[in-house]
Amino acid sequence: MNRRLRSTLAAVLLLAIAAPALAAEGSAKSDTASYSALPTLTATVRHADESRGVLSIQAGLDVPDAKLRKLATQSVPRLRDAYVRTLNLYAAGLAPGASPNIDQMGQQLQRATDRVLGRPGAHFLLGTVMVN
Repeated sequence: MNRRLRSTLAAVLLLAIAAPALAAEGSAKSDTASYSALPTLTATVRHADESRGVLSIQAGLDVPDAKLRKLATQSVPRLRDAYVRTLNLYAAGLAPGASPNIDQMGQQLQRATDRVLGRPGAHFLLGTVMVN
């Protein structure tokens, strides 16, 4: 048997062995249908030298309940408005140069989510929080 035939046979054999494992791995479902990313949220902050900066937040919503997810999808403009208002109030209360308290900010944004949707069940997820 020549070298080329042996390497081809070895590749086919490896593929035959690995195919069932790859198929099982691909069939494992990950439920990402309940997650939706939100547009970047921003608010104005003051730096220690009194210059203005921007607080930018990447976030998303995880809504496992299908009915609530439909309501959340329809309410994106209202949710965004509530988030921007909440962030502006939060940023206005920060001392110049102070770092934002991520836990407190997340709780306030979660309350805004529950208020707009009328009930709990949608989870506000903070991603990146950055001050420029």
